[in-house]
Amino acid sequence: MSHTNTENDIEDSSAPLIEHLAELRTRLIRSVLAFIVGIVVAFTVAEPILEFLLQPIEQTLRELGDPSPTLQYTSPQEYLFTLFRISMVFGFMLSFPVIAVQMWRFVAPGLYRTEKSAFLPFLIASPVMFLLGAAFAHFVVTPLAMAFFLGFADVSSIFADLLNSTVDQLPGTAMLPPDTAVVPETANGVRITFFGKVNESLDITLKFIIAFGLCFQLPVLLTLMGKAGLVSAAGLGAVRKYAMVGILVLAALVTPPDVITQAILFVVVYGLYEISIFLVGRVEKKREAKLRAEGLWFEDDEAEADAGLADEEEEYDDPLLAEFDDEDDNNDDDPGAVNKS
Repeated sequence: MSHTNTENDIEDSSAPLIEHLAELRTRLIRSVLAFIVGIVVAFTVAEPILEFLLQPIEQTLRELGDPSPTLQYTSPQEYLFTLFRISMVFGFMLSFPVIAVQMWRFVAPGLYRTEKSAFLPFLIASPVMFLLGAAFAHFVVTPLAMAFFLGFADVSSIFADLLNSTVDQLPGTAMLPPDTAVVPETANGVRITFFGKVNESLDITLKFIIAFGLCFQLPVLLTLMGKAGLVSAAGLGAVRKYAMVGILVLAALVTPPDVITQAILFVVVYGLYEISIFLVGRVEKKREAKLRAEGLWFEDDEAEADAGLADEEEEYDDPLLAEFDDEDDNNDDDPGAVNKS
């Protein structure tokens, strides 16, 4: 009877291997076509997207006094490749719902109904959390990073101020056309100014977006692992201090050497870690309540298992200490050894 119920739980998908491969090919073709369409659509609005991504650096330059923030490209194909790179990234984001649906339709027939109900929410929550992480990186982290990096350089705003002050001090400047550029003379040394490149400025922005988007996947990943029984709330809580060290290392790697930015990333990711522990605990409580309702939860077995684990930890001896204990036992058994000494 149970064997019949198990067969009913799984959808009728007894197709041979060739049919499965053909279905996989169909899903992949549809996903690739959706990705190409997403690239084309994103390329049509690539320039507004680029301006949106470069807003943090523009805002920072204006706050430093630059009246006309400018970025440059130094090769003929650089700007086109930059737009194509934006089209690739945002084309994938636009086509992700179609790709996720194709992946789901290929995998779902081989899953139990309970597995479907467990996996589907995470498939929806993953892009949502990625967008939250990307928004946090763009509106919070990137402006702080740009302010930190540009704070070390003599940005073009200072150069522009020097131009304005020099023009005002020159005799007969009222007769100069308004578009005339006047370069001030310097007595000695060189002036270091910021003339940013488009692709490099975009690169650091995309790195922040991808890094924080992946960091915000932590609750989704750990909760899914908790549903699968791979991690537990108690286990995550026990390694909390190691997680803190790992998060600090991560903050030092993906952020500029700025204490404020690193502290923000640490607080956010560690908060996500604590949220993950809470979510895993809720998953465990729901599993326990379900097993209790079905009469499959045995507290005695769990207590015995915990006691056995504790006994194993107590019985564990370090080999080096065990060797010293054996020598002490031999000395106690041989009283002549004490007399000889």
